[in-house]
Amino acid sequence: MRFFFLLIFISFFCPNFVAQIQFNEEAILLGCSNSSYGLGTLGGGISFFDFDKDGWDDLTVSSETGDPVRFYKNNTGVFSQIALVSFDPLFETKTVQWVDFDNDDDYDLFVTSYSDSNILYENVGNMTFDDITTSSGLILDDNSNFGSSWGDYDKDGLLDVFICSRSELEEETQNYLYHNNGDGTFTVVNDLVGIDNNHHLSFSSVFFDYNNDGWQDLYIANDKIDTENLLYKNNGDGTFTEVGEETGTNISMDGMATTIGDYNDDGWLDIYVTNLIAGNVFLKNNGDGTFTDVASINGTLFESAAWGAVFIDAENDTDLDLYVSGELDGSTSFLPSAFYENNGSGIYSIPMSAGFENDTARSFSNAIGDINNDGYPDMTVLNYEPDDIFLWKNVSNQNNNWLKIKLEGVTSNRQGIGSWIEISLAGNKQYRYTLCGEGFLGQNSAYEFFGLGSASTIDYIKVTWLSGQVDIIENPTLNSHITIIEGGTLNVNENKDIEVLVYPNPGKKFNIKMNNYKDIMTLTITDIFGKVLVKRTQDLNEFTINLSAYDSGVYFLNIFNQTQKITKKLIIN
Repeated sequence: MRFFFLLIFISFFCPNFVAQIQFNEEAILLGCSNSSYGLGTLGGGISFFDFDKDGWDDLTVSSETGDPVRFYKNNTGVFSQIALVSFDPLFETKTVQWVDFDNDDDYDLFVTSYSDSNILYENVGNMTFDDITTSSGLILDDNSNFGSSWGDYDKDGLLDVFICSRSELEEETQNYLYHNNGDGTFTVVNDLVGIDNNHHLSFSSVFFDYNNDGWQDLYIANDKIDTENLLYKNNGDGTFTEVGEETGTNISMDGMATTIGDYNDDGWLDIYVTNLIAGNVFLKNNGDGTFTDVASINGTLFESAAWGAVFIDAENDTDLDLYVSGELDGSTSFLPSAFYENNGSGIYSIPMSAGFENDTARSFSNAIGDINNDGYPDMTVLNYEPDDIFLWKNVSNQNNNWLKIKLEGVTSNRQGIGSWIEISLAGNKQYRYTLCGEGFLGQNSAYEFFGLGSASTIDYIKVTWLSGQVDIIENPTLNSHITIIEGGTLNVNENKDIEVLVYPNPGKKFNIKMNNYKDIMTLTITDIFGKVLVKRTQDLNEFTINLSAYDSGVYFLNIFNQTQKITKKLIIN
């Protein structure tokens, strides 16, 4: 009887006594059937990313030999398979990434392959694509490629790409760092920047800033104990120095995923690397240029055949949980997967019931997005046949507040990759760092998710862009999707009512089309130093600007009235 009344007390007076985490697997229900990876070599990649920019996170699924890449459009919470690019190579693909490599305000598609050439498809407008692999210089045949990660290591406003190679049979295979030349081409720069050309059995990599100096460093996860993981420190002069030993990140392991997050909100990025049965590695950033493995202390060893991993604030309670995909099917004592809940102090445990108890699929890549735009992050997982992809819909306790933030760079790269986002709740800070190429062959939503718990106000949002520009927005609206444009708070557009399309870009004559922008406005063209080259009043929603008289390079189109400003980067070639 006493126990009975205790339960009543907890239920009535303490409704949030225990945060309820719950996921439901709804892939087939939501339209994603026939979406298994098959039985390709060591799994494939998956993207949970809004490729058509309609505000809803879509799915892109890699393929084994004989199958095409598949595209699932999100139709306000329900998915349908669609045909996109003339993409039917029928060879084994790995990474599927949407990236605006040319800063023209649409997403291009980059696909790596284990058995054939990587492919770069340029979006030439309206989701029409051209294969520019050969002309871009990204052609790599039979290089056994797995992961790829995009970042701007030299801060020129253009995204570069690092491509991982893993083959036990081909000793000549190597990793490649490609520099983006800004004219639709890329150049291999390993020798120029200090990235070695050795054979490393590399699965994945990530550009991030481990020492908070404003420059993107590079971490690489390598398979087998005779190939240590590598950390390349960015020297800030266009070169790198390998610092794995002095930082404590040179782990010898069967390294699969490189997952980045600030799990303890101290403003320093930590690294989670998946492994086989010896156990995963959780590298806590000590803030002094070194890392300490805390996996055995914080409860995230896993000690099974782990692949993809992703940080996620599942119940929006302000701390980062962790999900790990595994290759085993649950028929043994080893874990097939694990959802680790953060208790708020950086210690993790597997809750008794969160929806994953019957997960017995053999899984590889995973990613987070938002199926129904409710602000609670969902997950997708790519599986071996006969299992379709998992689409884990988040139906956790809905009492917590949230914020979703998307970045648009102006001086920095268009996607804002390499930026820090800081929010403050009554003085308590949270941090996110923007990436492109996460975990094991995954790509997360363009939005960064922040759980706010019971907070009723947000002190501020602070964005530190890769360019060094800092934007601060005070008292933003809770439970909202916010797009922040580099350069000032007037560039924040929560409702996405105004859209500006510039095409072709790069070009010389630019067609400008604006939606829902009807006031008389001022238009300026400036160079990278801020010098105004063109200034005029504009009252048409569609017009053309001829810049043929100006030299090739980067310029900025600024459109503004008394209350709003929109900036677009123009590339003259």
